[in-house]
Amino acid sequence: QVQLVESGGGLVQAGGSLRLSCAASGPTFSTSAMGWFRQAPGKEREFVAGINWSGGSTYYAGSVKGRFTIFRDNAKNTVYLQMNSLKPEDTAVYYCARRSTTGWSTSVRAYDDWGQGTQVTVSS
Repeated sequence: QVQLVESGGGLVQAGGSLRLSCAASGPTFSTSAMGWFRQAPGKEREFVAGINWSGGSTYYAGSVKGRFTIFRDNAKNTVYLQMNSLKPEDTAVYYCARRSTTGWSTSVRAYDDWGQGTQVTVSS
């Protein structure tokens, strides 16, 4: 089983930036698509960004496109989410997830392994 550990969350003012990291264990990372999701209190978990196995294909939710960037370093078994121009509505627990295939998906059900989550709080 793959273990995913997120880090980099915290409290930031609106307009600020954070970079989330997700470190994966095991030899399958470099052939796995990865995704970032978030869940705010009282809301369902939602897709934020996805990246294919090589990093050559990415996709973003409309609410974060142009502000967030997903990228990966297969040599370090790590996927990142650079978040700029943060807004209070970005406040949520952010999760990284791994698919047992090479292409990303926007569906929560398409992912096989999940991290424990990291809290991001954006103050106004």
